[in-house]
Amino acid sequence: MEQHIIKRILRGGWVLTVGILILLSCYLLVPLLYPFLIAWLIALMLNPVVEWMSEQFRMPRWLSVTICLTLFITSMLTVAAAVVTRVVREVYNLSNSMDHFLRLWREFFIQLFENDKVRTFLETLGSLYKDNPNLQGSINSNLSSTAEKITTVITNFITSFLDAIVRLLSSLPNVASISIIILLSAFFISKDWSRWMGIPARAMPASINQSMRTIWGDLKQALFGYLRAQLFLISITMFIITTGLIVLRVDYAITIGLLVGIIDLLPYLGVGAVMIPWIVYCFAVDQGSLGIGLLIVYAIVLLTRQIMEPKVLASTVGLDPLLMLIAMFVGMQLFGFLGLIVGPVSLVLLSAMKRANVFLDLQTYIISGRK
Repeated sequence: MEQHIIKRILRGGWVLTVGILILLSCYLLVPLLYPFLIAWLIALMLNPVVEWMSEQFRMPRWLSVTICLTLFITSMLTVAAAVVTRVVREVYNLSNSMDHFLRLWREFFIQLFENDKVRTFLETLGSLYKDNPNLQGSINSNLSSTAEKITTVITNFITSFLDAIVRLLSSLPNVASISIIILLSAFFISKDWSRWMGIPARAMPASINQSMRTIWGDLKQALFGYLRAQLFLISITMFIITTGLIVLRVDYAITIGLLVGIIDLLPYLGVGAVMIPWIVYCFAVDQGSLGIGLLIVYAIVLLTRQIMEPKVLASTVGLDPLLMLIAMFVGMQLFGFLGLIVGPVSLVLLSAMKRANVFLDLQTYIISGRK
């Protein structure tokens, strides 16, 4: 084999090894360093305001950081307290109305079994059951098996629910400790922002620095754009749902709108997971006017998202919506729910590396050895 081919293979193997080591390091270190990554994101978000306050009011940077962090924590706690208070109050009111909903379901089943066609069908099944002894044994066996499965499912659900409550209560001290670490880290990172951001630049050659600046600029713009796009679309969904429910005079409109907005984040579910069963239920219990109203609201939500989502993603992220959808699906298949974030972030990172000519530089290095 010729000498230059061997060198290309060695350089290609070196690039592949370094890439695998970087990915492996991220996989191993992120679970250990995630509080500091969150702190860095908070410092990154607050940095423009900190710099503006330091320049406008000529105050020390540590004081600007302290004020911004205090306002950030206060606003987050205020919003969380308001949302939790509202949701708890309406969930409490909703729980008090369960008797009404159970009565509606009971009336629905009574009307169903009083229907002549349903009664005729049940009588036919009864006579078929009596005339076939072999069928009786099979049905009894299946009913017994089904009852056991239902009992097992209910038991497992109750056990899992209680275990989740125990885990939540036991994790509160750990959550408090991690929150304190995040806030302290955010303070120190933001206070010495220029020094911390200068460490990678001083440790790398100028050519790599230029590529990293290009990648970081594209990545920051795309990621913040993606977050803004998702928050905007979810806010639009919540606004349409809440407004529609208020117009239809549905109780607990704000809580339902908030829950639908949260469910809209989950894979394979979306707004339809709530609206479709609700619409079917309304038509089943002779609440046709409410069912039609909910159907119109659901159609408006779907139409609005279909029209706005591609434009919003394309304008804020700069990537094709189909590629973004593929990245979310692949990420979800590989990493579960977390993949909805990992997939788009990976796509944005690859796109930024392509615009910074990283792949072209690697190709040139492997072929010719020039950096």
